[in-house]
Amino acid sequence: MKKLLFLLPLLLPLALAACAQAASPSPQPTQTAGPTPAGPRTLKVMTHDSFAVSEEVLAQFEQQYNVEVEFLLSGDTGSAVNKAVLSKGAPLADVFYGVDNTFLSRALEEGIFEPYDSPLLADIPGDFKLDPENRALPVDFGDVCLNYDKAYFEEKGLAVPQSLEDLLQPEYKGLLTVENPATSSPGLAFLFATIGHFGEDGYLDFWRGLVENEVNVVNDWETAYYSEFSQWGGSDPLVVSYGSSPPFEVIFAEEPLDEPPTGAIVGDGACFRQIEFVGILAGTENRDLAEAWVDFMLSPTFQEDIPLQMFVFPVNPNAQLQPEFVDYLAVPENPVVLDPALIAANRERWIEAWTEVVLR
Repeated sequence: MKKLLFLLPLLLPLALAACAQAASPSPQPTQTAGPTPAGPRTLKVMTHDSFAVSEEVLAQFEQQYNVEVEFLLSGDTGSAVNKAVLSKGAPLADVFYGVDNTFLSRALEEGIFEPYDSPLLADIPGDFKLDPENRALPVDFGDVCLNYDKAYFEEKGLAVPQSLEDLLQPEYKGLLTVENPATSSPGLAFLFATIGHFGEDGYLDFWRGLVENEVNVVNDWETAYYSEFSQWGGSDPLVVSYGSSPPFEVIFAEEPLDEPPTGAIVGDGACFRQIEFVGILAGTENRDLAEAWVDFMLSPTFQEDIPLQMFVFPVNPNAQLQPEFVDYLAVPENPVVLDPALIAANRERWIEAWTEVVLR
């Protein structure tokens, strides 16, 4: 017993040192660790400058797929298509959204997209599907139509024109503002509407008639709508705008409105339908994520977000619209839709011919 007590002072420091060593972490280079959680992948989406999506909708996609979406804003539709074409083979992004039916033919001819048969296509009406190979899949649409100021026509006791032909009547002289198709997207769309309605042999005669009836031409939609349109203080009660403009007048009114103060003229052949598409860029290294993004854009979640973000409308009929759109949106039954290949082959020639007749 005495011997054990004698050794205790010698053993105690060794025991404490051993305990301290056991308590302290030590390198374990040979220990097999579990897999390190992967950080989010990156998906790049090329778009035009008017693209918008709400943060909460985007977050749903990013969380579901553990991905960060980067948007490459690339100018207007024409500029964005040019960038996609110039980077073919080494794409700047994985997906391109925003090519419309006025530039679709060029995008398809240049081969910038990979085909993708999204299961969501089964929900999309056939009228929106302009590419049978599903390289470009429809996402949204908007109709460029004449808008009118209700109060002006009521105060003047003047009937609202119901067709393009009506615009040539003397009672509408000096009442219409249009945009230059060389500088304005809705202006170009309205030019296409006149070509589709009157044909290549008759559209210039129609424009000569508008010139004689003192049509007002401006360079952009903002000037036409907010400076020349009588609804916003201008002198002209007729303007080229969108079929969606009247419900937006209600939604964004400073004071609550029971109905829009404007209306859209949606008679046969009076409107041109613009359709926007999304496609997977050829050469993407993120094909799985690109497919998921395309599916997401066609899903009701994204489609229902479109109207208040980009002022266009969903192609998926399962998407629910706000009551204002259901009550006040005028959708033409027979809008003009030109073959994208016809537009590609003649766009510049048509604009030049229009310029000669209207501006020179």
